[in-house]
Amino acid sequence: MRSTQDGSGRRGLTRRGLLSVAGAGAALVGGSAAAGYAVGHEPEPGARPDQPAGRAYPFHGPHQAGIVTPAQDRLHFAAFDVTTDDRRKLVRLLERWTRAAERMVRGEPAGTGGTSYDAPPDDTGEAIGLPPAGLTITFGFGPTLFRTDDGIDRFGLADRKPASLARLPHFSGDMLEPARSDGDLCVQACADDPQVAVHAVRNLARIAFGTASVRWSQLGFGRTSSTSTAQDTPRNLFGFKDGTANLKAEEAAELDSHLWVPAGRETAADWLAGGTFLVARRINMHIETWDRAPLREQELLIGRSKAEGAPLSGGGEFATADFTLAGRGGKPLIDSGSHVSVAHPDHNGGVRMLRRGYNFVDGSTGLGRLDAGLFFLAFVTDPATHYIPMQTRMQSQDRLVEYLRHTGSGLWAIPPGVAPGGFIGETLLS
Repeated sequence: MRSTQDGSGRRGLTRRGLLSVAGAGAALVGGSAAAGYAVGHEPEPGARPDQPAGRAYPFHGPHQAGIVTPAQDRLHFAAFDVTTDDRRKLVRLLERWTRAAERMVRGEPAGTGGTSYDAPPDDTGEAIGLPPAGLTITFGFGPTLFRTDDGIDRFGLADRKPASLARLPHFSGDMLEPARSDGDLCVQACADDPQVAVHAVRNLARIAFGTASVRWSQLGFGRTSSTSTAQDTPRNLFGFKDGTANLKAEEAAELDSHLWVPAGRETAADWLAGGTFLVARRINMHIETWDRAPLREQELLIGRSKAEGAPLSGGGEFATADFTLAGRGGKPLIDSGSHVSVAHPDHNGGVRMLRRGYNFVDGSTGLGRLDAGLFFLAFVTDPATHYIPMQTRMQSQDRLVEYLRHTGSGLWAIPPGVAPGGFIGETLLS
C-alpha cells in the first residue's frame, strides 16, 4: 500500500492508497469491521511533479500557501459562520482543519482512517485516485470573529482585531447580496483539478459540523492573473489579458512593501505579522452588452489592445504605459478614464496588489443572460491604503464600471503560515 512522506518524516495514506484500503475494508466485512480502515505504510513513488496534476506545494512555512504560489487553474472559495461561542471549540476546529489540510495538499485523504465500518468515513471519497493537483488551502479571519455585528466579543479577541479589519465600505454602484458577502472564517482552495479543490472545501465543511457552517461559496475557473513570472498572462471573460502588472512572487522587496504585514506596525495585532489581508469581490460582467460593443470601444475602455494586451501607447504587453503620449487631435492614446489608467500604481500613490482572481459562470439569469464575471481576490498589506482608495477612485472614474456590477464582498485577515505541529491562527489563539 502506498503512503507519502513529507519533510518531517511523517507518512500518510495517499488517496490512491485509500482506494485500495477501501477495497480491503469491504473484503473484511463479515470479519472484523473495525479493521476495515487499518493503514499500512510502504514507500510512495509519488505523482509526477513535472506534470501539473502531480505538483504538491508545502503546507508549512512563514506565509500560508495559496498567496504567492503560482496561481492554479481552479478555485473553490467558502466563507463560514462560527456557530459556537466556545473558544475551545474554535481552537479545536482550527487544529482539525490544519491536520486535514496538511494531508490533503499532499494528496492524502482528509482523515487518517476511520475505526469502524459502521461509522461515517473521515474522507468523503470523491478525490480517491486523484493526485495532489497543486492544491493549496488558505485560511482567513473576518471582522465578526473578533466582535459580532451586535458588539459581542465571543472569543475574547476584540482587543486584538487589526484596525483595518472591518467590513468594506459601500462603494457607489454596489449591489451586494448578503448571502454572498462576509463571514467569520474563509477558506480559499486552489488546485489544477476542480474536483480536488471541491473535495478540500467539502471535507473542511464536514469537519466543521457543529462548530461552523458554510455561509456562502464560489467556484472559479481560468485564473485571471499570474503570480509568477513563469506564468503567461491569462484572459478574463471580456477576452482581455488581465493582471499584466500584478505583483509577482519573484519581487521580494515589493511583496514586503505591498503584501505582507510587517512586525511592529500594530502592537495589539502583531499576531498578524507575516500574514496579509484578503479582499474578495464578486463582480458580475454584462457579457451580452460587452459582446455588442465595437472593438474600438472595448480597447478604449480597457486601455490595452485585445490581441496582444499591449498598452495603447505602444510596445508589447509588458511595455511601460505612457499616459502622456498623444495621438490624433492631441488626445492621449490611453484614455484617462480607461481601466489601465485609473488602476495604474502611478495614479494610486504607487500602491500595488497581489491578485488571484478567477472567472465564474453560475449558469444564466431569469432573463436568459449569463450569470458570469470575475471573482476578484486580492491580497494587500493594508486594505485602508491599498484597496479602498483605489476602488473608490475606480467607481467614480473607471469607464469600465458601466459593464460591471458588484454582487458580493468580504474582507479577511490572513494569519501567517504554520510551523510543523502548529495550527492555523496559533499566534492569535494560543
